[in-house]
Amino acid sequence: MGAEKIVYSDPRRRFDFLEHTSDVYVRARGDSLISLLENAGVALFETMVDTNSLQEKVSRDVEAEGFDLENLLYRWLESLLTLYYSERIMCKNVRVERLVVERQGEELRYSVVGRCLGEFFDPARHEGRVEVKAVTYSLMRIVKEDEWLAYFVLDI
Repeated sequence: MGAEKIVYSDPRRRFDFLEHTSDVYVRARGDSLISLLENAGVALFETMVDTNSLQEKVSRDVEAEGFDLENLLYRWLESLLTLYYSERIMCKNVRVERLVVERQGEELRYSVVGRCLGEFFDPARHEGRVEVKAVTYSLMRIVKEDEWLAYFVLDI
């Protein structure tokens, strides 16, 4: 994939927004798969709003299952985005409570259970950025280097 140009880096080094012609290209980071999924979730919401302006007033449980790590990431982000569209909740923090990899016959099954901590979006108090229409598989990959990295594109 080469050297992607960074457009914005999170000060806490949880994620970067990379240059893309029309959508939002994200590189999430983590020292474990758990923190990788958490940071990818925060990056999704950071795309739509300044998460620093949010408070942890409400919490919702979020779950996802996948047949591989990329499918798990896709479904995890999709579940978080569905939470926003169904309840208008923006997550300041995302916590993974459980990550399971289990064998079912010859196949592996991945599942994640977590929690979104945030508040209902209020345009009078929260400056909206761009609206994410969907998570995509475009350019999606998860790699382990010195740290875990997840790359994905959000359709805006």
